[in-house]
Amino acid sequence: MPLDSSSFPEEVQVAFFIYGLLSDRWDGMSGTYLGKDWNSLEYIFKIYEIENQKEVFFFLKIYENLLISYRAEEAEKKRKAEERKAKSAGGGKQYTHNVRG
Repeated sequence: MPLDSSSFPEEVQVAFFIYGLLSDRWDGMSGTYLGKDWNSLEYIFKIYEIENQKEVFFFLKIYENLLISYRAEEAEKKRKAEERKAKSAGGGKQYTHNVRG
């Protein structure tokens, strides 16, 4: 049974909330996810009057690392599946023969 966000301590719940507010950064050329843009974090802390900022930031970074690792694993699985599909669609090895006539 998956965990509900209410199962976590208050600081972790706040970290989940703030993480959703931060914008994502993507590489323009490859479309690779680079993580969150942390520039607005201080402003968000101020708006929501977060008192224990160090703890919340700690949980934010842990959560980001977990998500990035998960997304990298999923991308690798997808890449390998596409590789297998491409190999099987090609019908195996391709042989070329030099014929002189």
